[in-house]
Amino acid sequence: MTTIPLSLDGITDIPPGKLANVAILLQMFAPPEGFSPMRAPFGYALERLKGDSLERYRKLYRVVGGPWLWYLRLQLSDEDLTATLDSRDVEAFALSGAGGDIGILELDFREPGEVELAFFGLAPDAIGGGLGRYLMGEAISRGFVRGSKRMWVHTCNFDHPKALDFYIKSGFTPYSRCIEVADDPRLTGLLPRGAAPHVPLIEPQDNA
Repeated sequence: MTTIPLSLDGITDIPPGKLANVAILLQMFAPPEGFSPMRAPFGYALERLKGDSLERYRKLYRVVGGPWLWYLRLQLSDEDLTATLDSRDVEAFALSGAGGDIGILELDFREPGEVELAFFGLAPDAIGGGLGRYLMGEAISRGFVRGSKRMWVHTCNFDHPKALDFYIKSGFTPYSRCIEVADDPRLTGLLPRGAAPHVPLIEPQDNA
């Protein structure tokens, strides 16, 4: 593994084939004042996804997360993903309508006393119609039902441009930022090479 010194007062070059983004971490310690979850919009339902739904889960994960370069769950083997989804401390859901699955919600309770809103989003064609508010209401309601003292989530500069504002309006408060560096999932084969065109694909150079 190559170690590259990070400049805190300038520019740090990132090797071709790697991605670097700035992540914003947000948190809330209780549902917002006056919070009340919404009813599911007509024709839509939230369905639990367990370890026997790997193909469905991965398809939905790609549909929702592919445009924003989500890759973490795609790295897991069948065995590890099954164990994750079957864990009593992980709750994954698909938001489904007449056209199939269009939203994902995943809550991770594995850290005692808190819950991570691990994955949250809608298919591109479903954004902007109010379904996000319903799905966030479910996230908050389900996140605090176990007695969690804190819910947290992170977004980044690869995400939908309105994601940060949406989280803040939903009751989250930013509290930290970090830099994430990883292999570009379009080059490792986890995602199509044409995914997330707003993030340029930079090929590693063969210096041989």
